[in-house]
Amino acid sequence: MAQNLYIKGGHYFDTETGAMIENNGIVIRSGKFVSVNQRLDNTEEYEVVTLSDDQYLLPGIFDLHAHYRVTFDGVRRDEVEANPVIFLANGVTSTFPGGEIQPEVMLEARRKIDRGEKVGARIHSSGPYFGTAFPAWNRGTTIQDIYDKVDKWAELGVAGFKAKGISPVLLKALIERAHMHGLPVTGHLGSGFRNTVNPRDAITMGIDRIEHFLGGDALPNTQSAYATLQNLDTSDPAIDKQIDHFIQNGVFFDATLTAYGYYGHRESFYDYWHDERKYLTPYAFEITKETRQELGMFQKIFDVKKVTIKRYFDKGGKITLGTDHPSVGEFIPGFSAHREMEALVSIGIPNADVLKIATINGATALRKSDILGSISVSKLADAFIITGNPLEEITNTRNVSVVIKGGKVYDAKALLKSVEGKMGPKSETDWK
Repeated sequence: MAQNLYIKGGHYFDTETGAMIENNGIVIRSGKFVSVNQRLDNTEEYEVVTLSDDQYLLPGIFDLHAHYRVTFDGVRRDEVEANPVIFLANGVTSTFPGGEIQPEVMLEARRKIDRGEKVGARIHSSGPYFGTAFPAWNRGTTIQDIYDKVDKWAELGVAGFKAKGISPVLLKALIERAHMHGLPVTGHLGSGFRNTVNPRDAITMGIDRIEHFLGGDALPNTQSAYATLQNLDTSDPAIDKQIDHFIQNGVFFDATLTAYGYYGHRESFYDYWHDERKYLTPYAFEITKETRQELGMFQKIFDVKKVTIKRYFDKGGKITLGTDHPSVGEFIPGFSAHREMEALVSIGIPNADVLKIATINGATALRKSDILGSISVSKLADAFIITGNPLEEITNTRNVSVVIKGGKVYDAKALLKSVEGKMGPKSETDWK
């Protein structure tokens, strides 16, 4: 159950000004913020949380490409025992899965969390991938099939849809039908090569968010997007033209900067400040000793993205935080948001703007900013307490001590302790 809380002392992050505000008092009642920066004299009905001068209250993080997917035995699955708890323990209170491999499994996990039967981050469901990324995708899918599937999952309460490996005709149908239900669409798209969709054309269709790369005329339809991206001329004026296309149409860019670096040389942003592998079952630990193979192409794309994302930001483009890191046992997705923020700061985006990207921008892109995304009166009380000012050092966001979700208080260390040794199969036959 939500608690009546009075948080005093310390500072809190204001998403409007980008400043840390000295906290005179924050009241949480019935799961939402009812007053902010106002002293409360009578605290008899409240649990009082007192922050030190070096403690900071941040809005809960939104990860808009939060994979619950794991691959430990050669089969992709959505893991919902440990992942939701690990996300929450890291201050990631809201997750939008970047496509679901097992949408029914994710649906049941979301329902249990919403009913309070299971602890975890909010799952703003995406339902199944729309396109060939979904294992059971029918290549004979029709426009009517798209309509039927959108209707079904909209009625089941998804927060939006994800396209990957979809044709132009079917993407247009997906966008139109999703918007009929008031739901946004995001996409991992291509260059136009072999009936893929260039982000340029998806934006014209009305898509709400684009993932990974900007697209546009800089990506010719004569070869795959990846083939061009690894050697992209970052001085090409077509990149600026495409950024303007994003801005003029109000489309968000889910930058996923660190995603490709996981396959690179990992000289930056991929340190372990916490022993993440201890959340694996002993069997999963044993079968995932090897690290990912380094892929030179992905390292090149990672380096290109550093340049194009900064240019996108400088021109006024809207960025959201997405980690896009399905685990194979060496890095756990719930920790990845902190790496992503560190990487965004490293390319020259100010710390305050990165905190906005991680919070209010995600809520806005998911059409949830009326109830989430900032420490504001009438919004649901999702927040977390850290030690150290992240405006001075962004890696201080890692120092999570307390998480609040819907007014309920969780000890971050206790959350993590509760799922040690629980991620993955327990034996060779366990997940068969």
